[in-house]
This record gives sequence, C-alpha cells and structure tokens, in this order.
Amino acid sequence: MTGVCSMVAHRPVMVDEIKALLRPTTGGLYVDATIREGGHAEAILEAAGPTGRLIGLDRDPEILVLAHDRLALFGSRAILQHGDYRELSRYLPGQGIERVDGILIDLGLSSHHLDQPERGFSFRSDGPLDMRFDRSAGETAADLVGQFSEPALCQLLGREGEERWAKRIARAIVLQRHIAPITTTRQLAALIEQAVPPFARRGRLHPATRTFQALRIAVNHELEGLDRALDEAARWLAPEGTLCVLSYQSSEDRVVKQRFRALSAEGWLLLTRRPIRPGEQEIDDNPRARSAKLRAIRGRTQEIEGAVA
Repeated sequence: MTGVCSMVAHRPVMVDEIKALLRPTTGGLYVDATIREGGHAEAILEAAGPTGRLIGLDRDPEILVLAHDRLALFGSRAILQHGDYRELSRYLPGQGIERVDGILIDLGLSSHHLDQPERGFSFRSDGPLDMRFDRSAGETAADLVGQFSEPALCQLLGREGEERWAKRIARAIVLQRHIAPITTTRQLAALIEQAVPPFARRGRLHPATRTFQALRIAVNHELEGLDRALDEAARWLAPEGTLCVLSYQSSEDRVVKQRFRALSAEGWLLLTRRPIRPGEQEIDDNPRARSAKLRAIRGRTQEIEGAVA
C-alpha cells in the first residue's frame, strides 16, 4: 500500500471477512505469516479463545516489537518469530507443528512503515531512501537508484510499478545521479514530478507512487518465490484449513489468482473466484484499504501423503 503517510492508528484490513474465511475456533492453530503490528493476529486470537494459538512471523524485527506489545495479553498463545513467510517449513517444524487450521499472508505495507520517515517508504515526509523491511541486511532503494542502468530502471518501473512514464523517469534518474547521488525520498519524488508531463501531476495518485512501489518490491524481493510460497502454505493446511492472502498490487494478485486456480485443480476448494474488496465504509474509515484484494482457498478434506517436506 503506497502513498499516504499521515499518523493514524494501525487498522487491519477486512478483519471480519478474514475471520469469516478462517473460521477461528477454540483450540485451533493459526499462522499470521506477515504479522506487522498484530491487528489481524489479535482478532484471530480473540475469536479462537481461550485455547486457540497463533504463530506470527515477520521479516521486520522492528515491527515484531510492536506486535509483541499488542499481543502480550494472550501470553503463550501467541508465538512470534523473525522470519519470512516464504519459508514456513523452516520455522513451523521447530514449534512441533505438523498442520495448521489457517494461514494469513498480508502482502501489504504496514502503517508503521509508512509513518516512519526514517524507513524511506513514503515520499510524504523526507527521509533516507531505504525501503528495506529488514534494515540489517540487503541493498537499499538508494543503492538500486544509484546502480541500475537506464534500461534496467525502465524495465523495473514498468514491470513492478506499471509506470506509464518509466522511460522518462529512468532517464531523469540517470541524468541526476551524474550530478549528485539521489539519497532521500523527497529528492526522488521531486525528480519524478519534474520528469512526467504536467497533466500527469494532477491525478489522484502522486506521480511518484508507482516508482516507490516498484523500488520497494525490488528492494525486498517481494515477488520472488511468491508462487512457491503459496504452494507451500497450502500444504501446511489441515483438512478443511484455510489460506487467506491479501494483496495490494495487480502483479501480486495475478500470482495469487493463478496459484489458487492451480491448487483448486489439485483438490483444494477455491473460496473466492473473484477477490473480495473492502466496502465503501471501510475505505472511508481507512483509505489505505482501497486497493486491497482478498482471496482464499480451503484445504483438501483428506490428508496428502508427503505434502510437507
């Protein structure tokens, strides 16, 4: 989710719809594979009380602190780990888990990411051009902007950002970095505003929105392995367990739709032939929910031999 950076409380998206699909029950075991500030996890644990449990993962160790504080009242029912949703088989066996009753993967940004200028996810406030979910490793957005060739930048902005003016923006970036490095969010946003045609500056979206989206996806390798991660998550489901995925960009949603269709052909029950979208009231209350799409599948009714490595 991109573009807005006002200081608002974290509001998990489509909580009621997700609970209706996951069907949390007493004694159930659930995974929030991208726990963020813990809003969805809190709702799941409340619905699965008093003995329901939840494993929470997130790639961002800083945001896990917020989730831990939010979920402290659930005690040992909530187990949080620094981890990547694409590697469930690396984390779940260590908890003695063989199957789970529900998994949620929220592919969006958190309010915390957008509202912290020093994280570099938003152009609404000035900050270092970082964008890493885990600031302890990997290249920053400034690194990519400074190193990619003009054709590579153009391809990235077009593919991951679906940016109409990718060629203009890539050219402007390369010209600017010959003069001085591009190191801050406001610096890059101003450059993009000047690069696009005047009429493109007057739309609903800020002209830098798609470029920031593309850079964030590239910095965090968000689309790499998503298809395999969905297959792996599905195979962790107990019979009648549910996998829910929230996506916010068309590139993500295409992968989810394709993999869920393929899994349904193998025997999983496709619960959402079309994605569920937030209602008008939720969008009014939480504009960051506007682009969200929710899809879900339910596990096979019979055990699959050798399903989990």
